[in-house]
Amino acid sequence: MKGWVADMHPPSRQDYVAISFARQGSGSYSNSKQWRRQSCWRKWKQLSRLQRSLILFILVLLFICGIASYPAVTEHIRDGEQDTDSNSILRPVIPHVPPLKQGPPPLPEQPSQRKLSNKRGPPVLQNRLQKNGNVSDTVVEEKAAGSKKEGPEGAVISWRGAVIDNDQATQGSKDGESKEVSPADQKAKSSKESETSRPEAVREAFRHAWKGYKDFAWGHDELRPLSKSYSEWFGLGLTLIDALDTMWILQLKEEFEEAKAWVATELTFNKNVDVNLFESTIRILGGLLSTYHLTGDILFLDKAKDIGSRLMPAFNTPSKIPYSDVNIGKGTAHPPRWTSDSTVAEVTSIQLEFRELSRLTQEPQYQAAVAEVMEQVHKLDGKLDGLVPMFINTNNGQFTHQGIYTLGARADSYYEYLLKQWIQGGKKENQLLEDYLQAIEGVKKNLLQKSSPNGLTFVGELSHGQFSPKMDHLVCFLPGTLALGAYNGLPTDHMDLAKQMMETCYQMYVKMETGLSPEIVHFNMHQGSTRDIDVKLADRHNLLRPETVESLFYLYRFTKDHKYQDWGWEILQNFNKYTKVSSGGYTSINNVRDPDYPSPRDKMESFFLGETLKYLYLLFSDDPNLISLDQYVFNTEAHPLPIWPSTA
Repeated sequence: MKGWVADMHPPSRQDYVAISFARQGSGSYSNSKQWRRQSCWRKWKQLSRLQRSLILFILVLLFICGIASYPAVTEHIRDGEQDTDSNSILRPVIPHVPPLKQGPPPLPEQPSQRKLSNKRGPPVLQNRLQKNGNVSDTVVEEKAAGSKKEGPEGAVISWRGAVIDNDQATQGSKDGESKEVSPADQKAKSSKESETSRPEAVREAFRHAWKGYKDFAWGHDELRPLSKSYSEWFGLGLTLIDALDTMWILQLKEEFEEAKAWVATELTFNKNVDVNLFESTIRILGGLLSTYHLTGDILFLDKAKDIGSRLMPAFNTPSKIPYSDVNIGKGTAHPPRWTSDSTVAEVTSIQLEFRELSRLTQEPQYQAAVAEVMEQVHKLDGKLDGLVPMFINTNNGQFTHQGIYTLGARADSYYEYLLKQWIQGGKKENQLLEDYLQAIEGVKKNLLQKSSPNGLTFVGELSHGQFSPKMDHLVCFLPGTLALGAYNGLPTDHMDLAKQMMETCYQMYVKMETGLSPEIVHFNMHQGSTRDIDVKLADRHNLLRPETVESLFYLYRFTKDHKYQDWGWEILQNFNKYTKVSSGGYTSINNVRDPDYPSPRDKMESFFLGETLKYLYLLFSDDPNLISLDQYVFNTEAHPLPIWPSTA
């Protein structure tokens, strides 16, 4: 024991005091912490058990009170500070924002910050699968940020630390005004938007998304806007290629030219990498073919030929049903590691692109390969009134996991491509038309139901004879496809069903607190239900998907009913409100039911630029010749391909 201890002993004599000194190496005085601890411990042991219990109880009570008051304390502290981190995390704007100082949006970063954020780590393939609540480490640190306040450059910082541009804080005001907007006034304002301002708002949204991609993910597959980084899937610049024709249609010439320069100088398919046949076909091959047709630039056709030829080994299977994965550098193909099956939607939704490649190159092997797939699926047993199962075996060419029928994931675009191939080929391939018409009747007979209490028409799923009121957001492609068929001379009741389904898909947005649809909903069918739509916790994410705005485009193009434009405008505003990241880009979110914290996933899918914003722009345009539906048919990634001229 260090230091010294003086023990006062009861004196045996009046003039005697005994003092004992503890051993000290240096012989000097030391009022050490150890001595104080032992002294306190001796006093603690001298207390009774009741006294010690009472003291412990008081300490625990004080600790609990401290934890309970911590958020209020930190909020008070943060209210007195200026938060200079303008890009910490995406947050929604809380209604009734007080007047703000006008500042130039978007928020500029400090030079030192930008230099640091441009550093990129190696591609992380597993970023493709985001966990619930998955955000960057910096996001987690900001989760307990303080109350809403005015930040630098006139930005609004919400109560949890997000930075939203002025135009978003004031309900989309483009002129920088910062006055409060009531819901009633906002609705009136939306209905009076000029025909030119809405397309321009889409162009601004694209520029903002492109800024994030260019700054933090240039040449890579997908942007991670919160962590200011990127994720790789194939390593082929997926977002850039997917967005080429969107930039051309939106007349964003500067952005298009810089993307074209990258394609010309950097894009190569001579890589030892596995790619998904379906995704590569609809996004890369489809995007290049579409851009070639819109621009006439042979560069894009040459690149399309290159990737198309490299995808062909997928068809070298015993059944001619293609494998799901291709190594475009080695020229080999294989199924997934866990199965020899491919999904029906994937093998039957590559036809538009390969057929067009054959027409342009006069090389028939591309069209022959995909035509063989359609022929086999046409003949297969296992269908239910034209509805197909979700999986098909690449070895024997037979349906597997039979008895499950859906218009959602793994089957959806099979039905879409039946109609669109028929249209692409000049309405001459009657087998495709017959399969499509039979399938729509199968949907009506087996999958179509109405919800309670408001009677929303929806398409559910069937599993071994058991109906499930589950509907993916992906199914919202159906209203547009039905309307397209009716426009091309199919039964008029297809348009009636399209309008009913369009209302349902819109309600999937309106009924959510953020005004954005979840990935999957379940409809109530029993009498006495108080709401039509339920959403399970695991299904509450929104990936910036295009299907609903795609169908809105078709419905408006064919009916000229302006309510479809208004619905699309609401959706765009909510994308801006809850998914826009101030440093550039948009992010998918985990929880559409929590407007205070929608839980950003830190990923901008390539189809947000390739499809969602493109369809919104076309929806807001009143020019029927802008990608005329008499001249073009869209592939399932929104890349327009020409309808073949008649040879008769």
